[in-house]
Parts: sequence; C-alpha cells; structure tokens
Amino acid sequence: MGQKRMIEGRRPVVEAINAGTNIKRVLLQKGARGRQVEEIVALCRRQGIPVIYRDKHDLDKLAATGNHQGVMAEVPPFKYTPIAELLEPKRGEAPFLLILDHLQDPQNLGALVRTAYAAGCHGVVIPERRAAEITPAVVRASAGAVEYLPVAKVVNLARCIEQCKEAGFWVYGADMDGELLYTEGDYKGPVALVIGSEGKGLGRLVKEKCDFLVRLPMKGKLASLNASVAGALLLYEVYRQREGLAAKSKV
Repeated sequence: MGQKRMIEGRRPVVEAINAGTNIKRVLLQKGARGRQVEEIVALCRRQGIPVIYRDKHDLDKLAATGNHQGVMAEVPPFKYTPIAELLEPKRGEAPFLLILDHLQDPQNLGALVRTAYAAGCHGVVIPERRAAEITPAVVRASAGAVEYLPVAKVVNLARCIEQCKEAGFWVYGADMDGELLYTEGDYKGPVALVIGSEGKGLGRLVKEKCDFLVRLPMKGKLASLNASVAGALLLYEVYRQREGLAAKSKV
C-alpha cells in the first residue's frame, strides 16, 4: 500500500483524529462548509495537525473511494495487530473475536468491522491472501471503526482457529446447514465467530475446525444472507447474551 495512506470522508477523519491516529496532515477542500468541517479544523488546531487547503480537482486525483466529501487525512500505512495480542485475556471481559474467511468485498469488510466494534468485539482476523484488506474504501465503510478495533492478518485461518481453541475459545462458524440455530449457541465465555466469504461461505478446512456450526433461520427462496448482514446478526446475539449476563451480575 506504499508508504502512506489516505483516510477519506468527514466522519472517518473525525474518528481517526479522536482515536489518536498518527495524522501527518489533513487536506481540506477550499470552500468546504458544515459542522463536521468546523469540528475537523478545531480538532486539528487543538492537536497541532497541519491543515492544507486544496482544490476539489486535487482531492479527486488523490482519492481512492471517489467520495472524499472534501476531507482527507494523510496517515502512515495501516498497522495490523499480531494475533497473539488478540488471544490475550481481556480485563473484566471474556475475549470475543470475529474471524473472516476470505471475504472479498471491501464494503462488507468495512461494515463488519463497524458492527463488530459496536457490538463489543475485541478484534477482527483476516487472511493474508485472496481477501479484502484494510484500504481507504474499508476505512470509509467502517465509519472510522478500524482506527479503534484491532485487525490481525494471518497466513493460515485453520491454524488461527486452532490457536483460538488452545487459548480457551469456543469457535462458532456461520453455516446454512449448521446444527444449531444461532440463538442456541452459548457466547458468554471466550468466543470466536467465523463468517465465510460471499457466495462460497466457509472453506472446508475452516468449517471442520469450528467447534459448532450455527445457522440463521430463513424463509423464501434465497440461499443465504449477505455476509455483513449475517455477521451483524451473530455479533449482536453475542452482545445480547453478554449484556444479559452483565445485567444479572449487577443484581
């Protein structure tokens, strides 16, 4: 991805600044207006981040997503988190990971990172090859969540699942032929959810490594849900069960 990357769009740039991302400079379209533009300028002034004003044409040439909203931030290359860090115990919470089996669509990846962060997930795992990685389009689709939620990149997903199990995780894979309804899983302990790729679903070896396969109930003639939608439902079932547990512990 080169020696630098661009975060594009108003909300992703705000989130990157608030997350403490190392921002070299912010490029702002001349004449850009709005509450978020004022917020970005104020945050940059407070944190000493240079603001450079450019014509729209210049930003269009730099943008990868085609929808920069008049704001871009230049930052170092995205730094992936070592998988070992994601397997470490979390203070006060059972660890919760999302593993993505060769997801191809950057929009799906970004949407899942955003939902995972909102649902209390501690990290996302993606494979090194033949899968979407963290690009400006993914950052934008995540609404800046990638600046907060650790993402690990691994060579072998099946080996990664084995590492999760060795660390005490229960691993649940989403599969249309799963033996359990997704609400029947017990997600209150250390857990990893595995979501398959668009169209193909889980790979054979990855499926075999999962402790349980869970299915989403469906009516109609469609074979499956969009990967980011299926993932969102599972992520929020984990959230629901854990929040219920937290509520009981306070009684």
